[in-house]
Amino acid sequence: MCDTVVALGNSTADGSVIFGKNSDREPNEAHEVVLIPAASHAAGSTVKCTYIEIPQVAQTYQVLLAKPFWIWGAEMGSNEFGVTIGNEAVFTKTPYSKQPGLIGMDFLRLALERSKTATQALDVIIDLLEQYGQGGNCGFAHPLHYHNSFLICDHEEAWVLETSGKEWAAEKVKDVRSISNAITIGEHWERCSKNLVQNAVDHGWCKSAVDFNFARGYSDTIYTTFANGRPRQVCTTQALRQKIGRITPQDVIELLRSHFGDGNPRWTPDNGVTGADVCMHAGWGPIRVSQSAGSMVTVLKKGQQPIHWVTGTAAPCLSVFKPVWLDSGLPKLSPAGGTYDDSVLYWRHEALHRAVLRDYAVRKRVFAGELADLQEELFAEVQQQTFGDKETRSAITQMAFIRVDEKEAAWLDKVRKQKVTRKNSLLFASAWRKFDREAGMPEE
Repeated sequence: MCDTVVALGNSTADGSVIFGKNSDREPNEAHEVVLIPAASHAAGSTVKCTYIEIPQVAQTYQVLLAKPFWIWGAEMGSNEFGVTIGNEAVFTKTPYSKQPGLIGMDFLRLALERSKTATQALDVIIDLLEQYGQGGNCGFAHPLHYHNSFLICDHEEAWVLETSGKEWAAEKVKDVRSISNAITIGEHWERCSKNLVQNAVDHGWCKSAVDFNFARGYSDTIYTTFANGRPRQVCTTQALRQKIGRITPQDVIELLRSHFGDGNPRWTPDNGVTGADVCMHAGWGPIRVSQSAGSMVTVLKKGQQPIHWVTGTAAPCLSVFKPVWLDSGLPKLSPAGGTYDDSVLYWRHEALHRAVLRDYAVRKRVFAGELADLQEELFAEVQQQTFGDKETRSAITQMAFIRVDEKEAAWLDKVRKQKVTRKNSLLFASAWRKFDREAGMPEE
């Protein structure tokens, strides 16, 4: 389960467009951040997506992707022109194709590689959807099939695109917007598929075009309810609206770090077997099988290099967002896999995350202040270098990853020395023992 937000220039403190997303995946489905260079392709070339090959275009653009390690596409990303996209699973009444095809994350990468504006990216996804449809397993250890929604933006505008099979509707964003694991477009949109309304009438999902509502007509009630997408979407929308005109990247990061129980200093993620937070921690299945495996906040301002704040790690509440610019590159990061590997950023942080989960409220406090201070230091450094040269930006990125890595190693040592003061619930503890065993996590 995931959450994606955007605030347009009329809603932010400095007139920039700010995008944010948490990618919720299975705990052992390592997330990675990668840069794919621009490339020219010969006539007749094809591109192999996660499952199928489709015709390639003559030119693809440079993209930054935050993605599950085994998928060709991505949950979120941005390109050299600042086009930025996040996708969400949505559950609908239209039957899911289980045959290998294009999945939501493939559409996202294809749109980034082929678009110079948000509107062009919207058109790319729609064209591919209408030509190929969507289908294929999107789960890592557990098969999962769903349809997709997308939040697409650039430095001037944003769109929400929501789909059900080959049917779709698109709404232009006016100020702030969020999407989650539920269809949110109701009776109003700017564009839609030719058969969107008639298909619902033909299936008896509404009586006529007069009473058609996309969310009400197409949503699968059971899966949408248990995905808890509507409460999260309401939460993120309200948080953005409360700060319209004053929204900063720090605000969006704090939103991605949030839990419904944050007002309680004793809150712990081991409560319950249902429900989902914006910052999601997995628990006992089959409903709570996901955690926020990677996060990204992008700041888009005309005339400036877009700034991407990425974690590359799970649990944004325990992660530092690190600055990246497309033109100045990433540090060398080892490719991720589905089992513990100390050379991989995601798994080094998982050792810290999973140690904290043993007594969340107490162990988080061991380093929470240092984490907040380090995050603010990185923001200050980036603010001073907004118009700096490429070499300076590269140095900031490289040093940020090194500093965070060193800090997290020290925090892990401190956390492991902090005595566990309470036992997690039986089901939560059992679930995490299973996750750890399957990943080959080292014992504390």
